[in-house]
Amino acid sequence: MKNTGPEFYDNEENFKNYLQRREWNENVNDTIEKPIISQLIGNVSDKNVLDLGCGNAAIAIELLDKGCKSYIGIDGSRNMVKLAQDNLDKIGGEVIHANIEEWDFPENKFDLVFSRLAIHYIEDIDSLFENVYKSLRQNGHFVFSVEHPVITSSCDMEIQSGQKTSWVVDNYFNSGQRVPVFLGGEVIKYHRTIEEYFTKLGNAKFVIEQLRESKPERDNFINQDTFERRLKIPLLLFFSAKKTTP
Repeated sequence: MKNTGPEFYDNEENFKNYLQRREWNENVNDTIEKPIISQLIGNVSDKNVLDLGCGNAAIAIELLDKGCKSYIGIDGSRNMVKLAQDNLDKIGGEVIHANIEEWDFPENKFDLVFSRLAIHYIEDIDSLFENVYKSLRQNGHFVFSVEHPVITSSCDMEIQSGQKTSWVVDNYFNSGQRVPVFLGGEVIKYHRTIEEYFTKLGNAKFVIEQLRESKPERDNFINQDTFERRLKIPLLLFFSAKKTTP
């Protein structure tokens, strides 16, 4: 069965597999994604923050502790929203159960909008980028991570001893829906080239300040073997963009 992002994580078997993977002390989210997204987010003191596809919203605890003025998380998965509500209980912050594409973005409200590994589940990112731009205040920032296009265009992978050892990139310039097997289930993701992400951000009037390709840092890994394997291929893509108007 093909699932959208929220539907995938509301499948109990998929959700269980996701939680098990996150428990691994060298998972991609904690060793590669979080360090880079944290660098790009930077100082959050006195900022109003919106988190699109917030998942368990665990990062909100850190942001609020670092002085962010307000935190709102949006997620379409009931399971993720429950985790987020549990994490934010008694510390402030708000979690809203809604699909990112359907949420009514307020105007000129946020100083920072970020999204972690959620935008590759969304078909119409042109409208999303326009809504994010609308919701940001002047000089506000939009920071996000997605699966790298090398990954979303990989049709075959060689696996040895339970580990991926090679990736076959195919139909790279044919953008659109892909249905990979992920955590044991099928999920709908949208493949786009780096150029497309860059162009669509520009079309939405953003000024792109940084692009990162998830190069791992040795200090974030316990095992040398895991670190060396992560050097083989870019798993994630990151952008930091700014709202500026003449």
